[in-house]
Amino acid sequence: MHAERMIDDELSGLDNLDVVEDARPSLALRFWSAAWPKFAAIGLVLAIWQFAVWREWRKPYVLPPPLMVWERLADDIGTAKLWSAVFNTMRRAVFGFLVSIVIGGIIGIAVTVSKRVRTAIGSLITGLQTMPSIAWFPLAILLFGLTESAITFVVVLGATPSIANGVIGGIDSVPPLLRRVGRSMGAGPASLYRDFVVPAAMPSVVSGLKQGWAFAWRSLMAGELLVVIPGTQTIGTRLQFARELSDAKGVIATMGVILVIGILVDTLVFSRLERRVLRNRGLGAQH
Repeated sequence: MHAERMIDDELSGLDNLDVVEDARPSLALRFWSAAWPKFAAIGLVLAIWQFAVWREWRKPYVLPPPLMVWERLADDIGTAKLWSAVFNTMRRAVFGFLVSIVIGGIIGIAVTVSKRVRTAIGSLITGLQTMPSIAWFPLAILLFGLTESAITFVVVLGATPSIANGVIGGIDSVPPLLRRVGRSMGAGPASLYRDFVVPAAMPSVVSGLKQGWAFAWRSLMAGELLVVIPGTQTIGTRLQFARELSDAKGVIATMGVILVIGILVDTLVFSRLERRVLRNRGLGAQH
């Protein structure tokens, strides 16, 4: 009995080697660890900006100091027009991005499934990705006029190639052994992709989604500067009107809103999704 107890103690000690202690820091500490580099970068930009103002690099009506821009931004935040503009812009961005996910996912999977499809449009996808989004607007305006559809058309064309390439790259990097395991377990073509291939490709897919959102956001901003729909408040139209009125404070304040939205979307959506995907694969500690 004593020998059996000793063996059980040794085995339990070996089992404890596999137990990872939950040393996860508090929410406040995690927030500060993620936030302070961003605050430091913003502080550096503000310091350079203020230094340029002190050196009178440009006249104050062209390059106003940060405090004046902040006051203007604070006034804008208190108005319903800014929030209406943010809502309309985000509505366009989310809708165009969701459409891009559907189209890009279908194209990406089709390319990886069929060699003929890859030969036909594989290089075309990369070519479309490198094409500036603003180059599509003359055609979009000819096809749809100055409407929401013209903006959505360009947003989708801007984001879809990046998402498709992310899907293609992720699926191509899946080890062939995983496919053989799925087939040996009786998975058909559809279930093989759904249960084995796509989950294994998710890190690259998430990277493609993140890049696709960046292209969609930039395409949307360009579209709102060019396609102004009467009666519709958007961030792009506010930026365009401020430029036409030579309102430097309004221009910089609106650019700040665009930057903040980009940071928030990356921090709250894509960075969290990326960390979750990596953590599920045992790579969370490296990020």
